[in-house]
Amino acid sequence: MSEAGGGRGCGCRVPQRASWSPVAATAALCLVLATSVCTAGAAPMSREEKQKLGNQVLEMFDHAYGNYMEHAYPADELMPLTCRGRVRGQEPSRGDVDDALGKFSLTLIDSLDTLVVLNKTKEFEDAVRKVLRDVNLDNDVVVSVFETNIRVLGGLLGGHSLAIMLKEKGEYMQWYNDELLQMAKQLGYKLLPAFNTTSGLPYPRINLKFGIRKPEARTGTETDTCTACAGTLILEFAALSRFTGATIFEEYARKALDFLWEKRQRSSNLVGVTINIHTGDWVRKDSGVGAGIDSYYEYLLKAYVLLGDDSFLERFNTHYDAIMRYISQPPLLLDVHIHKPMLNARTWMDALLAFFPGLQVLKGDIRPAIETHEMLYQVIKKHNFLPEAFTTDFRVHWAQHPLRPEFAESTYFLYKATGDPYYLEVGKTLIENLNKYARVPCGFAAMKDVRTGSHEDRMDSFFLAEMFKYLYLLFADKEDIIFDIEDYIFTTEAHLLPLWLSTTNRSISKKNTTSEYTELDDSNFDWTCPNTQILFPNDPLYAQSIREPLKNVVDKSCPRGIIRVEESLRSGAQPPLRARDFMATNPEHLEILKKMGAASSIDAEDGLRFMQEMIELSSQQQKEQQLPPRAVQIISHPFFGRVVLTAGPAQFGLDLSKHKETRGFVASSKPYNGCSELTNPEAVMGKIALIQRGQCMFAEKARNIQNAGAIGGIVIDDNEGSSSDTAPLFQMAGDGKDTDDIKIPMLFLFSKEGSIILDAIREHEEVEVLLSDKARDRAAILKDPEVENEDQPSSENDSQNQSAEQMLSLPQTVDLVDQETPEKPPESDSESPSPADTEEAASVAPSEQVPSSTESHETASLDGECADLDNQLQEQSETEEDSSPNASCGTKAQPIDSILADWNEDIEAFEMMEKDEL
Repeated sequence: MSEAGGGRGCGCRVPQRASWSPVAATAALCLVLATSVCTAGAAPMSREEKQKLGNQVLEMFDHAYGNYMEHAYPADELMPLTCRGRVRGQEPSRGDVDDALGKFSLTLIDSLDTLVVLNKTKEFEDAVRKVLRDVNLDNDVVVSVFETNIRVLGGLLGGHSLAIMLKEKGEYMQWYNDELLQMAKQLGYKLLPAFNTTSGLPYPRINLKFGIRKPEARTGTETDTCTACAGTLILEFAALSRFTGATIFEEYARKALDFLWEKRQRSSNLVGVTINIHTGDWVRKDSGVGAGIDSYYEYLLKAYVLLGDDSFLERFNTHYDAIMRYISQPPLLLDVHIHKPMLNARTWMDALLAFFPGLQVLKGDIRPAIETHEMLYQVIKKHNFLPEAFTTDFRVHWAQHPLRPEFAESTYFLYKATGDPYYLEVGKTLIENLNKYARVPCGFAAMKDVRTGSHEDRMDSFFLAEMFKYLYLLFADKEDIIFDIEDYIFTTEAHLLPLWLSTTNRSISKKNTTSEYTELDDSNFDWTCPNTQILFPNDPLYAQSIREPLKNVVDKSCPRGIIRVEESLRSGAQPPLRARDFMATNPEHLEILKKMGAASSIDAEDGLRFMQEMIELSSQQQKEQQLPPRAVQIISHPFFGRVVLTAGPAQFGLDLSKHKETRGFVASSKPYNGCSELTNPEAVMGKIALIQRGQCMFAEKARNIQNAGAIGGIVIDDNEGSSSDTAPLFQMAGDGKDTDDIKIPMLFLFSKEGSIILDAIREHEEVEVLLSDKARDRAAILKDPEVENEDQPSSENDSQNQSAEQMLSLPQTVDLVDQETPEKPPESDSESPSPADTEEAASVAPSEQVPSSTESHETASLDGECADLDNQLQEQSETEEDSSPNASCGTKAQPIDSILADWNEDIEAFEMMEKDEL
């Protein structure tokens, strides 16, 4: 997880006070729940339906948590495709993503307070006992200070907060004696050495056993950290100080926040993404509300609520004014340069900004929250999930979706602020999509590519810590929760800290006097909650009127700075010319270009922005020539669409994005390399031919199998162990000649994906696949009469298999597509390694060797026009040297028989669920 916005607070301005009491703290929260203004536009949801959806959330949590405890615990996380735990060092490295793993049963600790929110008090008590018995915090492992703070320290403190609450109620946890708090204190002291810098900003990583800068620590040489990494500590560290009386934790976190405030860009009042922890210089000078900065803003507002220090609110208000002035372009939130905030720094947005509407609700600024949330919802309706990044015209930029909870969080807060049943329907959509597209037999799997429906073998701990908590609270009534949720504030990881901490062990806090705050029109920040006059001024359709213009925005062209354009038109001024609108044949556009930089400073800024947009637009248009990934879906019995393999496309042959998918049984060609006339034409006639890469051009292979009567072809990489998990996606180029004669579709599979099909053939002889641009819904596959008539089930389990398919709506995807975009997702700074440099990832199917070609593999491969998508625009080489085989990671693969057995068990469980009407 990167900086996940989350939590609870309020932006209401509280009058100066001599003391800060729990009552005042509760009043400061404003309890947006009390607003509950039921706006028209969506039919009210009955209590029965809300209870049904709440029960569905409980069942989904049980499915995820139960599989983690059964198949993964005490490992940090569950790998839901291979039904085993993810242990640091035993799986191929995923770069920075693995820094969250510390061999401390991360998912269990992160889930502790979720168990109580979901009324699973007995399970909570059992989980606490397991943490105390099994978890070791003294491991020789380098972890992220940020992730360890919000997930582990926050999880222990949230667990402690609810443990003492339950103990006071007198039924559960009577044996508890602050053991979780003592573990939290131990962990807090282990994190303190990270703050040993001249600036007070913490190092980004620390060794739990050896600390910083010791030879055995293997860390301490870093110079940079992200703003959120250094600015998302105050809630957990202050709570630890207030719980224990050890003021050092709160002091260190305050010092880091003070330094970040001092280093803000004074003219714009914005902060950058990355800062040097020794000098305080900004390393990345772009600024937004997404990855790298998000929870810094969140913690300023929530620190004010929890700690009662007005300086935090003043800082937040100053930053918020700058955000709304420069970054907010309703409904978009676009990064800008901190020194030139009128210039956009990029033309895409990342998924982590989805927390921001929720934060705006807590601040009391509802209109832009509704606008941005609605825009995000339209993106979700288009792609089923929020892509990790998407462009200003709502196309996929990074296609992954690791089941992030930020949008669910904002949905929850908007519903609590407005009472609008529309947001209940949004939550219902989230539940349906999770069950339909992400649910697999061993939990919920992250989406590797929202376009193809392929999965990644990961289920991050934040999915259980946050997603189910917010979804359950969305549909729960007050009496459905065993404690008053209003007595707590949510951290960014949705852990619960009690508001009474504001008066406990309160250290003397000094207001920052080293800098002056920018004078602002503070009338904006005097709103109080609930403020129905502001939110819904005499109009119950107010919220709907804000959403309505955005209903079709995703299906149209990019919204062009709606608010700013409206203001320009009202003032009679010409809206600034944007690169995407420019036409060289338009005299008016040419005249505007001549004025740029000549008339005024505003024209100069418009000119700079226009040039920047033209450069990015040109780059973007080049990337659009790249072909997206394709899918190979195994649809025959007993798979029925569960297995989806990510495939590389071809620049020739049938375009699967424009034509109906190709469906057929697979057969190996002879010779296997497909470089000469096939000797077994009867075997591939009317089927999809399997061919091995090497020995000749891709186009030549396609012609040979087409002449033999094949209806499609799948080329399998001859580099043993290669996988789309670790290698950039390839697409097959032509042979430099006219390829219009090739009429069949051709797809490329890496060795790992190809071996899954080959293993399936060995097990089941006849294997039918679907070649398409994206995976088909399994329910549609099961309704297909051709599938229903194939391999009729003979056993009771097999009949259950078919009847339960309607409930298991999403294929279990085994292999994943790597991004073809030029930048890296925010959660990892590492480049995607080449197959030759990366160990083979563990597979669901046996990873046996691909059959060898009869020809020598020492011959240079001539199908080298299989071009990396990042280099597609370069001139294609006519030959390519074979890559050296990958080393095996040594992980024992799970046999297909075992997978099928697990599926049958899961099917039986779903049958029971159906009987129980869940």
